[in-house]
Amino acid sequence: MATRLVQINMKARDDAALGRFWSEALGWGVDSEGPGVTNLEPVGFSYPDPAAVCIDIVADPEPKTVKNRVHLDLATTSTAHQAALVARLRDLGATLADVGQGDVPWTVMADPEGNEFCVLEPRPTYRDTGPIAAVVVDCADPRRMAGFWDEAMDWTLHEVTDDHAAMRSAKGVGPYLEFIRTPDVKTVWNRVHLDIRPYPGDDLEAEEARLRALGATVPDVDRSAISWAVLADPEGNEFCLLAPR
Repeated sequence: MATRLVQINMKARDDAALGRFWSEALGWGVDSEGPGVTNLEPVGFSYPDPAAVCIDIVADPEPKTVKNRVHLDLATTSTAHQAALVARLRDLGATLADVGQGDVPWTVMADPEGNEFCVLEPRPTYRDTGPIAAVVVDCADPRRMAGFWDEAMDWTLHEVTDDHAAMRSAKGVGPYLEFIRTPDVKTVWNRVHLDIRPYPGDDLEAEEARLRALGATVPDVDRSAISWAVLADPEGNEFCLLAPR
């Protein structure tokens, strides 16, 4: 058995408005599976497909209070493209953000609800990822996180150091999943989290048991009205294990 990263989940006070921003930012289509949920994926996309990690934006009245531990890095193809993308995102409602990054070649921004993201300078590694270069997770121990997620998913591990780890779909398409060492400590429920999904024919309960044996834990959350499993990785970052598909 194995899983793969299929989407990220963002909480938002106004899911429709934030969905419009990210749709324009990425050039993706917008849909909704019901009130309070906005779904984003590339136009013509057949979900799930490793060529893209989709975005689900879910209405939540709680305000954002701390820096997110999960964020997106956007890819660019040239310095001119980077500058133009930053300008376009500001026109859409994004703002420049200071998270203590100092003098770096990438641009740190925040979407209209304050979710941090980065517009990267051109890097060969991300030349074929699509608009999202990487989904980035802050952590205390990239090696430990990479070890867990390498076993949890069937993605390929490309790099592991004390400060950074990166993995990508074994098909060599779509964005990377990266783990970056940071000094921050997790204090609240993550407003952005990973959603993973087993393959058709797999058993959800068996997959949950396998992930718990690898080190996942079960947060204190009411699961009576949901059809998926809510778990947390070895550093306490919540994620959802969706039904096989």
